[in-house]
Amino acid sequence: MRIYLYLIAGITSALIGWNIGQFFLTDIGLLQSFPEIVLFPCIAISLAIGMVLNEIFISSPTRPKMCLRKAIIPLLIALSLGLIIGLLSGSIAQILFLPFFNIPPVIVRTFGWLLIGVAVGLAEGLTWRWETVEAGDKKRFRQRLIASVGGASLASLIAAILFELVRIFLKEMPKNLSLMEDPIGFSILGLLLGLTFSLTGSPSYLVALRAGSGFEYVSQEFAQVMPKSINLDKGYPSINQLVLSFVSDSTTDKIEEGLSIKLPSKGSLKIGSEKDCDICIPSLGDHVATIEIKSREAILIPHILYFNYIAINGEMLKTKKNITLKHNYLLTFYSPADSENNQENQQLINYEKFFRFVYYNRFFDPQG
Repeated sequence: MRIYLYLIAGITSALIGWNIGQFFLTDIGLLQSFPEIVLFPCIAISLAIGMVLNEIFISSPTRPKMCLRKAIIPLLIALSLGLIIGLLSGSIAQILFLPFFNIPPVIVRTFGWLLIGVAVGLAEGLTWRWETVEAGDKKRFRQRLIASVGGASLASLIAAILFELVRIFLKEMPKNLSLMEDPIGFSILGLLLGLTFSLTGSPSYLVALRAGSGFEYVSQEFAQVMPKSINLDKGYPSINQLVLSFVSDSTTDKIEEGLSIKLPSKGSLKIGSEKDCDICIPSLGDHVATIEIKSREAILIPHILYFNYIAINGEMLKTKKNITLKHNYLLTFYSPADSENNQENQQLINYEKFFRFVYYNRFFDPQG
């Protein structure tokens, strides 16, 4: 679905920009002798705004009002970059078209399209800082910016080459069809830019766990006033910071409700109360389960002694069979019953004490 949305956004934005440019050129008669100076900025602005808006709404698809609020600064940046670089590319193209330079029009048009791609790539890469807290990682932000600019430049270069091939083909067709070369060419540009950003804009990690019920924050004052209603373990739910980290780039290792845990792309993670567990929750059994992470796949491996303390999407496990996790799966881990109330030393479950995670393998904006 993500790639289709990018492709549609790219084609639509390019055609909107072209139509706006035609409105200024034909209906208003603005700079008809220098069409590139009008057309290139319109295309660049429309594509930049379209790609930025698409990324914002995809990152938080269920909260359109929040998306609109946080889109103000990114859209202003996209508008500015599209206008400035679009005017620059159009002006350079008009200058290079002069007979004095004797430069083939193919090279001039290709260079102009390349600058449009740079404008859109810069807008998409720079505005990402305002779109998600993931951009707080400076290394990740640089990677995203370089990938956006480089990918958009390559896409625009390929689109320019394809556009020239389309021009050659349409010259042999009736005149009505030859008039369609510009919208077809810019549609190709939007299509390739959308495809590029659907790839370069993919999350840097595909697997994550968001802490839910059971990890609520409790102040020390409340814990002292209501000690019986609060589980006062010596420790607290935490992560192994050598392996895991929070999306919010927090320096603490404490797991709290709403925090999302970035998981590695490969490897295995232990969940339980033992100190060597990667996700350590003191109220659980010593080693409740293991999550085995492979390429684009995560498998929950319940421990033979604690599989019946685990629920997937609200359904308690009845066997120790491995579970392949899917996007938005709810993982609930229950605590054993207190030993004081378990005189026969049976494996009893405290259904009132549980810890819940939401599993993601397509990590949307953590702010969403």
